[in-house]
Amino acid sequence: MSEFPIGVFDSGVGGLSVLNALREELPHERFVYFADTGHAPYGERGDAYVAERTRAVARYLLDRHRIKALVVACNTATAAAIHQLRADHPALPLIGVEPALKPAVATSRTGHIAVIATRVTLESRKFETLHASLAAQAVFRIVPCDGLAGAIERSDSAEIAALSQRYLSAAGTFGSAPGQIDTLVLGCTHYPFIAAELRRHAGDAVRFIDTGAPVAQQTRRLLSQAGQLAETGCGAVALVSSAAPDALDAAAARWLTRPAVDATTAIASTATIV
Repeated sequence: MSEFPIGVFDSGVGGLSVLNALREELPHERFVYFADTGHAPYGERGDAYVAERTRAVARYLLDRHRIKALVVACNTATAAAIHQLRADHPALPLIGVEPALKPAVATSRTGHIAVIATRVTLESRKFETLHASLAAQAVFRIVPCDGLAGAIERSDSAEIAALSQRYLSAAGTFGSAPGQIDTLVLGCTHYPFIAAELRRHAGDAVRFIDTGAPVAQQTRRLLSQAGQLAETGCGAVALVSSAAPDALDAAAARWLTRPAVDATTAIASTATIV
């Protein structure tokens, strides 16, 4: 099974930020990236809908691509469905993402942390449990960012700028002085792609925390434990979308930090409806 690919799944293009980290950590692995663009945005859907889509995509990746592990590179899908996926596929290595509150607590010096994510993620039981477990260790400013992931999907720079200003202003005052927010948790995999815009409002002194590297490290650990690590290979990537693939192709060309070994064959997009 070491030759089989790793599935990476998001509601759209945001999970490409996690794919970047995975490719850096696991350069010999093959990946199939599935963007459920035809059913996005997840962050403004209900848990039942997101869970249904997540389970459908997992079945598709197992049946069609014979994946050996699945990275749910979407905070909303992880919160809504990771427990169901574990029950559905107990033998499959599964890695989810969640807002990186624990690393933020370890990093912050002022003890004031802002968390930006989709409303569904922030209202999930999984996040509430995580937040409650750390509430005594820091002051968290929780900001649901309606529409921001969708604006990133559309590459709407004017909307991204307006929403970034609105939501970071709502979080409070950023800086390194006592009582100021010195750490910003990017609780959606789309948000690392607009780090420069967020930095304009947060300032250079604020530490940004996302989940890409920890997810990649956990994926390596699970595959190593299962004896399924690829030791050789070119690290090919296949891109699959539940809508027309143009947007995913464009996002991959823009945001994948390391091109495929063979750009003409290693990255291939297929419009797939599931």
